Amino acid sequence: MPGNVDDTVRELLLLMPRMVGRAKRIPVPEALSSLALAPRHLSLLALLLFDGPMSVNELAARLEVAPTTVSLLVGDLSRKGVLERREDERDRRRRIVRIAKAHEPAITAWLAPGAAAWRTALAPLAPEQRRLFVDTLLAYEAAVAEE
Repeated sequence: MPGNVDDTVRELLLLMPRMVGRAKRIPVPEALSSLALAPRHLSLLALLLFDGPMSVNELAARLEVAPTTVSLLVGDLSRKGVLERREDERDRRRRIVRIAKAHEPAITAWLAPGAAAWRTALAPLAPEQRRLFVDTLLAYEAAVAEE
């Protein structure tokens, strides 16, 4: 177990490229391979898969990006048939976005290995430890973005 900050940094600098490399090797399902999906699509699809249909503004808030960015992504994925947009029955001005039924099994299969690995890693931790882990990753992301 690392004893000081530099030991931990060294260990993480060795670990992170392996993690990223393994994540990149998760194959895109054949049903989705011709759609040229990029990592930016993955977060959006994961939100819709785990949390269900929602509006562009809700997606933007959760992804922490501008609604126009999400609108462009949704438009791109809608043209490819991956997403469907429909009117909100309670407010006809709002559009609700969801994964098209035809692509849901392939997207689930694509995201399942990563979700299962995170569950395995996080399950033994107490809720406060899980929060600390996520907060640490967020702090790392912010620090890298500043450089």
